[in-house]
This record gives sequence, C-alpha cells and structure tokens, in this order.
Amino acid sequence: MSATLTAVAAPAGPRHNPKVITALRRFAISISVLNIVGYTVLGFEQPWTWPFIALATSYTLEIILEVIGARSEDREPRFRGGGIKGLMEFLLPAHITALAVNMLTYVNDRVWVMVFGVIVAVGTKWVLRAPVKGRMRHFMNPSNFGIAVILTFFPWASIAPPYHFTEYLSGGFDWLVPAVILVLGTMLNAKLTERMWLILAWVGGYALQAIVRGLIFDTSIPAALAMMTGVAFVLFTNYMITDPGTTPSSKWGQIAFGGGVATMYGVLTALHVVYGIFFATALVCAIRGAFLWSADVVAKRRAAEAAGKAAGKTEAVTAVLPVQKACDCTDACACPAPAAASAACPNGCADACACPAPVSEKTAQERISVAA
Repeated sequence: MSATLTAVAAPAGPRHNPKVITALRRFAISISVLNIVGYTVLGFEQPWTWPFIALATSYTLEIILEVIGARSEDREPRFRGGGIKGLMEFLLPAHITALAVNMLTYVNDRVWVMVFGVIVAVGTKWVLRAPVKGRMRHFMNPSNFGIAVILTFFPWASIAPPYHFTEYLSGGFDWLVPAVILVLGTMLNAKLTERMWLILAWVGGYALQAIVRGLIFDTSIPAALAMMTGVAFVLFTNYMITDPGTTPSSKWGQIAFGGGVATMYGVLTALHVVYGIFFATALVCAIRGAFLWSADVVAKRRAAEAAGKAAGKTEAVTAVLPVQKACDCTDACACPAPAAASAACPNGCADACACPAPVSEKTAQERISVAA
C-alpha cells in the first residue's frame, strides 16, 4: 500500500502535480473501500475500531511533523491555504499509510504495537531522506518500513494470514477479490504512477527466483509460484512496491528496482528469513537511498572541481596579458621599445616609452589559447 507519492521538503509550489493527486485519491479510495468490505464481508480479524485509531494517529503525527518542518524550513505548512480540500489532499498519504499498516499486520490484541508501526511509518518520511534533483525526498517506503519494523522488534507479530481477505468467500468468489485488485491496480499503475516496468521486473524476477531456488535447493517450484495468485501478493505488487515517491521513474531504474527486490527476496527466503518480501523491499530502498547520497556527493565534487578549473584558467589568462604602465603621455605607450624622451615624449615623460606596445585583439586571443 503506497503511502507516499511526494517530496516532503519542497520550499514552495504545489505539493503534488495533478496526476499524482489523482493517483493518491484513487489509492486512498481503493484502500478505504477494501477495509469497509473487509470488515463487513471478507472477515478482517483486527477489531473494527483499530482503523480509526490508526487514522487518528497518522493524521495527528503528519500535521505535527509538517508544522515542525515548516518552521525549520521557514515556510508555510502545506495544509494551509487550500481550505478543506487542501487539508484532505495533504492527509492522503497519511490515510493510506494508517490503513495499510493496520490491515497488513496482525498483532493479536496489542493495539499499541500497531500504533507504533504507524508512527514509524509516518515519521520515516522526515528521517530517511536523500537529495533528488536538488530537493530532499524520502527514499524509504513508509508503509512497508513500518510493517518491517513491527516484524523485527516483535517476533510474535505477523502479517495478515492468507485467509484474511477471502475467509467468508467460496466457490469462484474467492478469485473475485484478487481479480478486482489486479485489474484496478494495473489500470492505476499504467495510467497514473507509470510503474509498469517495475511491476514486470518484479513479477518476472519473482518467478525466476522461485525456479532457481527449486533447482538449487530442491524446494517446491509450483508452491512458490502459487503464492503469486494470492491476494497478499497482488496487493503488494499493485499498491506497495509501486510507490512512485520511493521508486525510480526511469525505465531501467524501475527494472533494476523491481528485479532487485525479487533477487533480495530469493536470497532472504533461501536463508530462511520469514516475511522476506517486506525486508527485501526495505533493503532495496535503503540501497537506493545510499546511491542517491553517493551520486549527490560525486556531483558536488565534480562541480567544485569544474569551478576550480575555471578559476585557474582565469588566473592563467590574467598572467599572460601585459600590464600597461600608467603615464601622462597619451601616445607615449605606443612605443614598442625604450626611446629617447625628446623623440617620443615631448612632455618629458622619460619612463613612459618603456611601456610595451599595445596588444592587438588577435594577439590577446592567441595568448589566451596558449594559456588554456
């Protein structure tokens, strides 16, 4: 469940472009409808009050952190100035994050663990950031990271069980839920998020690692591939890994990211790490963040070196140009060599004619070329 489609540190300007606003709105509507249907029809096992607790926590923290960030960056909070509509659009990422963390984790009756995951997910947008095209942007998928942290610090916790989404469905209806999610998610990612290359790389890489693990470790290939038909996998593929705010936008960048998550998942699964799909995504996001920081350092170093070379060329050009000697005899400095004062300096400027002859424009250009 993508929770971020935006940079969080833009000094000015609109928070999102229209296409991203539309994507956020549809993400929020989709997950809200899924939760309503889940609690009334599908058999979600968390208490029905928990989504509201998650939303209250996420909204409150998002607003508090935005106020603090706006003061530190000397700007207006982004939820001001747009009225109710602007506030709602500002809270869309927090809405998605809260519902995703609550829906995809199972922490028994300990609601505070779920709240902790929501706090981590929302807060990570302000902590794990990297420079992208001159702006600080978060690189860690918030919802995925919140879930991964819960699974790490609370080993007894788990993700929602497979029957979570189809417990009260039977016959052909148990295929209806993943089919609807697949169709709607594909349309959303094809038209708005533009992450189809990432999806293809992830799905293809997942199938490949399942086959490779089966050949090397003699695991069941059909069982591994069968996971791709589950609701959890379809949800993850269409609404979690495709988060535009924390994934590359270029074709080859998307392929590398999707294939990297699939490869990392295969490695973690071979090492018997459970819930590897969430840890793999977090690790690849962290690798991408390190790459962004490294690229920024290299770019700044190259810019400094270029500036230094430009300054050196300027100094070299200045050194080869002659320094004209000041004198009161206007025409005296036209003398190419020292001459008698009486011959060229009628006004008695005896040293004036020691000035070199004026340098022509052509000669100056030739000297500049040699210095460069």
